[in-house]
Amino acid sequence: MKFIADSMLGRLARWLRLLGHDTLYYPHIEKSLLLKIAREESRILLTRDTRLVKIRGLQNFLLLRENNPFKQLRSVIKAFRLDPEDKSGSPVILSRCAVCNAELNNIPKEKIKNVVPEYVYKTSDIFRQCQECGKLYWKGTHPEKFRKKLFEILQLI
Repeated sequence: MKFIADSMLGRLARWLRLLGHDTLYYPHIEKSLLLKIAREESRILLTRDTRLVKIRGLQNFLLLRENNPFKQLRSVIKAFRLDPEDKSGSPVILSRCAVCNAELNNIPKEKIKNVVPEYVYKTSDIFRQCQECGKLYWKGTHPEKFRKKLFEILQLI
């Protein structure tokens, strides 16, 4: 499932990416271009703009009424029955770059020795890197906090 979020849904887009869902987000995109990308790439439009969903021919969208990004995420998960695991059972959580939406690749520890802080290098064994923007990811405190928050959100559905 592929999404495109309007300019009011930046935090939601980031959370969907962390869940492993292909989610485009452009903070300053024209509405016409947003709709064009949604149609051409068969993406579901996520929006808070009530006027936008009234555009003739718009079919694949979800109008979100919540202001809180966690409530928005809950609505998206519920509406599309999103599961943190794909059909093969492999986890997709934390498989996309939260910044640019590209997929993350495993990177050998030796390749990033002089790139990450010494403590991180010594205490982490698995490193992932965005294939587009180059951002590095490793297991620190953020993934555990993310999983805890996600568990809270999923419990409320």
